[in-house]
Amino acid sequence: MNDDVRNIVLGVMATAISGGFGWFSRTYLWRRALRRKQAFFGLPTGSDCLFVVNRQMGGTDSSLHRNDAFALLEISALIKDCGANVQIVTHDGARQGFGERAEFCVGGPASNTRTTAHLTSMLPGVQVDVGLASGHPDRGAIRIGEERYRWEKGMVEYVLLARLTTRHGSRPVFLLSGQTANSNQAAARYLAKHHVRLARKYGRESFCLLLKVINSDAYGPDVTELVADVTGPARTPAAAAG
Repeated sequence: MNDDVRNIVLGVMATAISGGFGWFSRTYLWRRALRRKQAFFGLPTGSDCLFVVNRQMGGTDSSLHRNDAFALLEISALIKDCGANVQIVTHDGARQGFGERAEFCVGGPASNTRTTAHLTSMLPGVQVDVGLASGHPDRGAIRIGEERYRWEKGMVEYVLLARLTTRHGSRPVFLLSGQTANSNQAAARYLAKHHVRLARKYGRESFCLLLKVINSDAYGPDVTELVADVTGPARTPAAAAG
């Protein structure tokens, strides 16, 4: 074997080894990222989860607002990436305990009775003023401790994005409780965009974030900012928080 042939063989071997190492590295990193995503969402491959939909305000009990349907699409992509299956149920048809299966619950307590149950059980420091008359400035306001976050139609909307867990089950509940359907979609989009950062920060622990949607008449759900991590006050019963 002369020098030219030997150099060619060595070059081919080096290319094959380099390509194989690169493929192995990419595969390893992809699988590690997938495992972290599955752990954060509680969605191992082949598992089942619930998507609990609310009812459209002013519509029939079975109607769903267009923006809530878009929220479903945003989250469905995450579920598909994890290799899990989703079952869609209405808020008054969900009959499972907490932590049995991963759950995505969308809509505020005015349109989703399961959200009301989750807030009462897991986030007792959150109060939503849903019983006030139409036109009242505090209607739909979210109260956390001594702070009150009012909805300004078309200008400012607030939404809670929470990951809730208990010692009784291994699967989390993701709660997207907004003042409007637009803010529900904004929370779903925020979760889809920032889930890697959230997983790094919180791991498998519970958290509750307050998000603000800005100028929704012009920008829809696209301009959303984090107001605060309200996990502590949200989990403190309202009577004690005052």
